[in-house]
Amino acid sequence: MLNPQQLAAVEHCDTPLLVLAGAGSGKTSVITQKIAYLIQRRKLAASRIAAITFTNKAAREMRERVAKLVSSEDAAALTVSTFHALGLKFLQLEHARAGLRRGFSVLDADDSEGIVKELAPKGAKPDVLFGLRNLLSRAKNGGLSPEEALAAARSPRELEAATIYELYQARLAAFNAVDFDDLIRLPLRILESDDECRAAWRERLRYLLVDEYQDTNDAQYRLLKVLAGERGGITCVGDDDQSIYAWRGANPENIDQLGRDWPNLRVIKLEQNYRCGRRILRAANALIAHNPHSHEKKLWSEHPEGAPIRVLECKEAEHEAEKIASIATTLAEKHKARWDDMAILYRGNFQARPLEKALRLARIPYHLTGALSFLDRAEVKDVLCYLRLLTNPSDDAAFLRVVNVPKREIGSTTLEKLGQLAQSRHCSLLEATRSDGVLRQLTPRPAAALASFSELLDELRSASLHESAADLVERILKRTGYAAQLAAATPDASVRERKLGNLRELADWFRAMQKGHSAGDLAAQLALLSHADRDEPGNALRMMTLHAAKGLEFRFVFIVGCEDGTLPHEGALDEGRVDEERRLMYVGITRAKELLTLSWSAKTKRYGEIHHNQPSRFLHELPQTDLHWQGKDPEADKEATRETAESHMARIKAMLSGG
Repeated sequence: MLNPQQLAAVEHCDTPLLVLAGAGSGKTSVITQKIAYLIQRRKLAASRIAAITFTNKAAREMRERVAKLVSSEDAAALTVSTFHALGLKFLQLEHARAGLRRGFSVLDADDSEGIVKELAPKGAKPDVLFGLRNLLSRAKNGGLSPEEALAAARSPRELEAATIYELYQARLAAFNAVDFDDLIRLPLRILESDDECRAAWRERLRYLLVDEYQDTNDAQYRLLKVLAGERGGITCVGDDDQSIYAWRGANPENIDQLGRDWPNLRVIKLEQNYRCGRRILRAANALIAHNPHSHEKKLWSEHPEGAPIRVLECKEAEHEAEKIASIATTLAEKHKARWDDMAILYRGNFQARPLEKALRLARIPYHLTGALSFLDRAEVKDVLCYLRLLTNPSDDAAFLRVVNVPKREIGSTTLEKLGQLAQSRHCSLLEATRSDGVLRQLTPRPAAALASFSELLDELRSASLHESAADLVERILKRTGYAAQLAAATPDASVRERKLGNLRELADWFRAMQKGHSAGDLAAQLALLSHADRDEPGNALRMMTLHAAKGLEFRFVFIVGCEDGTLPHEGALDEGRVDEERRLMYVGITRAKELLTLSWSAKTKRYGEIHHNQPSRFLHELPQTDLHWQGKDPEADKEATRETAESHMARIKAMLSGG
C-alpha cells in the first residue's frame, strides 16, 4: 500500500531521518506504518517508542490508526501524545527534580493571564498585558530561565517582561503550579543539566517520531535533540512549505538544523499527492516556487485535471459573502454534495461576520471552527471549578480560579503567602485554609475570608452527597453570590442574559447526563463532561481561518479576502513577512480536492475607513491558464449564471412544496 518513497521512509531506522512530506502525501501513514515496522520487524518494545504531534486530535487519530496495525498490548504501551502531554508525563514522574510536589497544578491560559495582570503595572491596557504575556511565553519557548531572559532583554518592554517573569515563576512555585509553557521548559532544563536523568529517559524512549516537525519551536527542538542523543533514533516528518506558525514561536530553520546536528541525516521527499486535482497542484507548486527553499520538491498527482480555479471579483465583503453562499447552494444541488464537503477559509476571524449572515439567509447550515467553546466560557469555567473542588480538595488550580470569585478581598500577596505555607506543610491550598496555624500567619481580614470560603465549600460538599450536579450548579450560583455579582457586573442586558443562559445550559447538561449516575456521583459526571464532544459540527459547511485548516481536506474550498492587505496581511507586508503569508495561501489551496474558488473585494472597511483594494499579488503568481477570472470569459460566466439560477429555482420549488 506504500509508494517507494513512503516505504523507504518506513524502513530507514539506522540514522536520523527527515521526511519532507508535501501536502496530501500520506505522511500519517508513514508514521503509523513505521511504528508497526519498529515493533514487528525491528523488535523494539512498544513502550520504548514515542510519536509526538501538536494537537490532541492529531494524537488521538494517530493512536487509533496505530491500534489497527499492532496488538492491543503494544498499542496500550506506546506513547502517542502532544509535546506538552509528554512534558506533563515527564514532570509527573520527575516532579521532585523540578521542585514540585506530587499533584501539582497546570494553570490554563486564563489563570496565567490573571497572574500577569496582577504583576503588571496598575492600569496596564489589554494590548500591553497581551504583549507582556507573549514576551514571557516566547522566553519560555526559547528555553530561557527568568535570569537568562533578564540578561537577554534588549528593550524596555522586554526588560519589564523579564522582571515580571521572575515574579511570575515565584508565584507559580508558591502555588505548586506550572503553566503550559513550563511543560516543555522544565523537562528541557532537567534533561540538559542532569546526566543521570538524561540517560534514563534516553533508555526509556529509544525511538522518536515527530509529526508536523516544521512547527517546532526552539525549546521543542532542543527537547527532541537531548532525548534522541548522539544515537539519533528519530524520524522527523514535516513540510517547510506549510510552516505558518512563526507568530507563536515555530522556527522553520529547525529543518536545516537537523542536518547540522546529525551530519548522517538522511532526507526522503514525499512528492506524490493523493488529495488534489492536477490543476490545483499546479497552482500550488507555482505559488510556492516564489519562496526560497533549502530542499526543492514538486508535488504531482495521478488525479484528473479538475475544473478551472475560479476567481471572483466582488464589490465588498457583503457581496463576496452572497456570491459564496450562492455557489455553495449550486454545488449542493448540482453535485449532490454534503455541506461538510465544503469549507470557507479566511485570513482572520473578523471576516466571518458577513459570511455568517449570507449563509443564514441562504439557509445553509455552517460550523464556525475556532469560536469560543462552551466549556471555555468564563462563567462556565468558574462554576466547574467550584464543582471540581468539591470532588478534589487538592485541585489547586480550581482553588486559585474561584477563591476570589465573587470578590472576597483576598489579594495576590495573601495567596502567595498561603502557597508558601501550604508548600512547607506539603498540603493543598484548600487544606491550608483549614489550619488555624496557617491562618494566624496571615493578616486577619483575608484570613477570615479564607476561613469563610473553606466553610462554604464544606457546606457545598455536604450538599453534593445527596443533590444532583444540576441542583448543585443552582446552589453554587445562589449560595456564593455568583449570579448576583454577574448580574451587577454586566450592565448590558443581552450579554447578561447570555451568560446566565450559559449557566442554565450547564445545569441542563448535567440533567441530561444524570441517567445512569447516582445523585452523589459528581466525579463521574465531571469526567463525562470533560470528554463530551459538544463541538461536533455534523453535516454543516465549515468556516475557519487558514491557520486552523492545516491538516484538513474538503471537496470544495473557498478562500475569501484574496486582496493585498488581507492576504497577504498588511502587517506582514509592513514587516517583510510575505514568505509566510505565501505559505499560508499554499496551505489553503492544497486543502481543495476537486474545486477551488478564490475571491477578492474591491472595497473593504478597516477600522471604520473604506479601503480600495487590489487583488492579492498571490493571484498573479498562479498559472493564469488554470484560472477562470469572472468577467473575462463570457461563455463560462453564462454557464455559471445558468447553474446558479437552476439551483435557486430548485430550492424555491422545494420550499413551496414543503420539502
